[in-house]
Amino acid sequence: QVQLVESGGGLVQPGGSLRLSCAALGSAFSIYTMNWYRQAPGKQRELVASIFNNGDTYYTDSFKGRFTISRHNAKNTLYLQMNSLKPEDTAVYYCKATFGTQGYWGKGTLVTVSS
Repeated sequence: QVQLVESGGGLVQPGGSLRLSCAALGSAFSIYTMNWYRQAPGKQRELVASIFNNGDTYYTDSFKGRFTISRHNAKNTLYLQMNSLKPEDTAVYYCKATFGTQGYWGKGTLVTVSS
């Protein structure tokens, strides 16, 4: 089992950048596929990006080029670098660890993009 704690959210101006972190508490972080999701107000939760235990990455098309997912296994931490932020990126961002049929969610961190 793993517990996930997101951080790094906050208020940022359009065009700005933020880096989100997700700290994993527990063992065997490196075996998990790690994912970032987001849920905007009034919308369904959507997958932003995934990083597999071999380091391969996947991005939902709408996030390619602006967002970068990475992981540091020795620090048990997942990251999401977000650049050129837009007001429509305003959402709660969640990390999720998956392994087979197991899935663990963090509680999320709020990102607000506004001038």
